[in-house]
Amino acid sequence: MTDTAPMEPLLMSARDTARALSICEKTLWALTRDGKLPCVRIGRAVRYDVQDVRRFIEAAKSGARP
Repeated sequence: MTDTAPMEPLLMSARDTARALSICEKTLWALTRDGKLPCVRIGRAVRYDVQDVRRFIEAAKSGARP
């Protein structure tokens, strides 16, 4: 028997991450450059861990520095 439930993505592209956060990609790159939102580099590809994005949102909601 196989599990046919769709798997939640583990990593998102910069475009998808910016869209999920409702910010422009330029702002996302600034957050990444400043170390506020970590990224994963796989070769030349830059991806964002879904859990890191969720932690960033929670920290922003609580007023803490992400």
